[in-house]
Amino acid sequence: MTPDAEISGLIRRIEVLEAEADIRRIQARYMFLCDTPMPEHGVQNDAERIDLIMALYTEDAVWEGVGEYYNGQFGRAVGAPAIRKHFEGFWGGKTDPALILNCHYLTSEQIHVHASGITADGQWVHMQPWLFSDGKALLRSSRLNNTFRKEADGTWKITRTRTENVFVAPLSSTWASDYPSKSVLMQP
Repeated sequence: MTPDAEISGLIRRIEVLEAEADIRRIQARYMFLCDTPMPEHGVQNDAERIDLIMALYTEDAVWEGVGEYYNGQFGRAVGAPAIRKHFEGFWGGKTDPALILNCHYLTSEQIHVHASGITADGQWVHMQPWLFSDGKALLRSSRLNNTFRKEADGTWKITRTRTENVFVAPLSSTWASDYPSKSVLMQP
């Protein structure tokens, strides 16, 4: 192998590692922004939360729930306006009972940067406890199969969020005894 080929190979490997790190951060940020109470300091309302989430998506992105449980519950939203409307259904005091606790835990990560260097896919398993204002509680687990694209400015964005139910398990209303009404973690 020539020195030029070795350098080109090293550059490609670094680009893949950087892409994986960017995609990992995007997916984790998405989950972080979806947590309740909202942990991002300075976000004043759910419209701002949704703006931050939408900044992670391409204009032509797709958000879909698939499989026998999620297809009917979440459906399919195509394009940024439809995805925004999907998220508006989750927040803004529009749900009764209100969601007062939700935290996303990601595991089983697999990220694959495609040969083009501008597209990738990733798979995760996530688990999240939910607690509602009426005391109802559940534990939900899903598989994610998402796609990503490197935009012209070099920023990676989500082109598809695809989620499939693994299980939903009811929890007793007393499963969590101590939880905050708001997050102060990110405050200076």
